[in-house]
Amino acid sequence: MNFNDHDIRDEKIISRDENNVVLEFVIPASSDFFDGHFPQYKLLPAVAQFEVITRFSRKYFGTQRYVPNIKRIKFSAPIKPGTNIHLELIYKKEKSTVTFNMADADVEGKVYSSGSFAVLVEE
Repeated sequence: MNFNDHDIRDEKIISRDENNVVLEFVIPASSDFFDGHFPQYKLLPAVAQFEVITRFSRKYFGTQRYVPNIKRIKFSAPIKPGTNIHLELIYKKEKSTVTFNMADADVEGKVYSSGSFAVLVEE
């Protein structure tokens, strides 16, 4: 399975170095992430947000998809289809953690989710 299975394509890299990546992307209404979750008022489920975060962590930092421990996580606002997402991931190799902040790329200060989780590196 790849991101195209969920209609997430062509993420734009805003900045990137060895331990940090900032991306912008859209999860369109056609994404299967929205199937069956509040059919009259589609929202991106929290588990789908975390799915996106761990996939990008793997893609940019080589971490495994298995998350042995979630340190903290907060879901602050609902994400609707077509929202322009701004995602920052910070990989702290010495602590084996990834910290994230998923926000609205068009509305300053609007955060959708944030937190940190333990990771294992792919071998």
